[in-house]
Amino acid sequence: MSLPLNHLELLAPAKTAEIGREAILHGADAVYIGGPGFGARHNACNDVSEIAGLVKFAHRYHSRIFVTLNTILHDAELEPARKLVHQLYDAGVDALIVQDMGLLELDLPPIQIHASTQCDIRTPEKARFLADAGFSQVVLARELTLQQIARVRDKLPLDTTIEFFIHGALCVAYSGQCNISHADTGRSANRGDCSQACRLPYTLSDQQGRVVAFDKHLLSMKDNDQSANLEALIDAGVRSFKIEGRYKDMGYVKNITGHYRVLLDEILERRPELIRASSGSTELYFAPDVDKNFHRGHTDYFVNGREEGDIGAFDSPKYVGVELGTVTKIGPKSFEIEANAPLSNGDGLNYMQKREVFGVQANTVEKIGAGEDGGTIWRVFPNEAMATLKGLKAGSRIHRNRDHGWEKALAQKSSDRRIGAWLDLADTADGLALTVTDEDGISATACTSLALEPAKDAARAEAGLKDSLAKLGNTMFSAHDVSLRLAQPWFVPNSVINALRRDAIEQLEAARIAAWARPERKAPVEPPVAYPETSLSYLANVYNDAARTFYTKHGVQLIAAAYEAHEEPGEVSVMITKHCLRFSYNLCPKQAKGVIGVKGQIRAEPMTLKSGSETYTLKFDCKPCEMHVIGKMKPHIFKSAPPTSVPVSPITFHKARPA
Repeated sequence: MSLPLNHLELLAPAKTAEIGREAILHGADAVYIGGPGFGARHNACNDVSEIAGLVKFAHRYHSRIFVTLNTILHDAELEPARKLVHQLYDAGVDALIVQDMGLLELDLPPIQIHASTQCDIRTPEKARFLADAGFSQVVLARELTLQQIARVRDKLPLDTTIEFFIHGALCVAYSGQCNISHADTGRSANRGDCSQACRLPYTLSDQQGRVVAFDKHLLSMKDNDQSANLEALIDAGVRSFKIEGRYKDMGYVKNITGHYRVLLDEILERRPELIRASSGSTELYFAPDVDKNFHRGHTDYFVNGREEGDIGAFDSPKYVGVELGTVTKIGPKSFEIEANAPLSNGDGLNYMQKREVFGVQANTVEKIGAGEDGGTIWRVFPNEAMATLKGLKAGSRIHRNRDHGWEKALAQKSSDRRIGAWLDLADTADGLALTVTDEDGISATACTSLALEPAKDAARAEAGLKDSLAKLGNTMFSAHDVSLRLAQPWFVPNSVINALRRDAIEQLEAARIAAWARPERKAPVEPPVAYPETSLSYLANVYNDAARTFYTKHGVQLIAAAYEAHEEPGEVSVMITKHCLRFSYNLCPKQAKGVIGVKGQIRAEPMTLKSGSETYTLKFDCKPCEMHVIGKMKPHIFKSAPPTSVPVSPITFHKARPA
């Protein structure tokens, strides 16, 4: 069972189970979280027992919990991974997010399988293959346009859901197609331990050695933000809207989940043919603001095509924050700024000096008065001596990257999520019965034996009963209506009504959990369908014999080992990306077409990218509009044993066509 076509799912990240609970309270219909191992975020692991608690909490709201098991696995890791999957299934987990096809060859429980972004799903053919192989949900590449997404949707069966990233940090490479970290450091992104070479400064030179860009963060992307494109994505076929961030803190998850909950609810209000994928409604006690959390600027990437807008965060990979105002005066112990918003003690401020971001914490702030340009003058006493604030002067633009007051509000209870309920009180032969029915049609009835006495003041008694029954307080429910089906108004002590209400609500909570039907594993098409290609390079990330068996079963005849198997000694593409530096610097042959005097003079010749002692060749494949970063694995890494979390003899792959 996949997500019904008229359901919209907001999918939030969780570094911990506690953050996962808050994601649900702030509007998530599903949460993805790492287990104790084999997840593509090395430092975001959780015990199965913690995940089991999150599952129970989520299922009260009919929200789903997915666990990431999306690294490529060494042969020695297959059995531990198999055992872990059984433990997660027993814990009630709804689905696994996986990259390694070898898992599908193991003896797994009937748990739903989702294709990770590391599966590099860019074409309708590959998406359809994965659907036919048993995947219920597929995460498409972040580089796809609306038109490409729609073409994938047209190719997929109705029982397969499209998931798409709508917010968060962007890998510059196609996910699963980046080996630069392993080549340079031995830390594999495909195994959850990326060294983030993309955030380093680089110098770009053309084929003649002329410097095009010096010491800039040329592979660092702005952050993904599809706030303006949600309805277009829905119309293209996306049904699961994924927020990146399993390394992010509680405040980020609360804020970004709340932001997209508000936007999706507005769409649901306008379009009654669409339904929220889980139960209840969310009330936020703060105003979400995507600029308040760490980000490198915003981009909708390629959803609307390769536009002229800048997608790169070339100047700095740091978070500059929200523009706050301008320095008006420098003093011996403080400085003054005219700000467009109130400041708080502990705010984090920064300013740019020669393309470098300098940060300073405001120990204490004082409100001085009105400024000349309509703002407010504040005196800021920093946490370090003024003499150390290099380049700070009157006229410097100040940004705030830590709003202490706003963070304080988020650190407290910042949302509530309630499920609508209808309460019905009826008299029985020996007392009263209270039936509570929720918005999903689930009911529970609590009874009490009681000698009923007629009320002296009928109107007051009825009003009192309704008021007492509607007080659902700290429960997960809110009363939409209370009805009384009584032979006559009765006098009922408040203690009796309160106990009856508590009993009915407890039973309803238990009934909701019992009524939750875990999505079933989709059976693969038989006989096995053919993979779209008959040969696979190292870019297919085949790292174990089970994965080889899977692809062989699906008609692949030649299978190279994953880059991590250390069988690629020469120069290869260590990164493949839709981001093109020739385009960014107006050196793209397609840009020159039609320009008089330029046409035919600009060619997609290789360029050189250098960072420290590392040098890479850039090659440009203009037909699909892609850039390849060409490099070589360092000798000491190549000669070392292939990585595994389990001690094992070196694995051997054989590139041979089966007989």
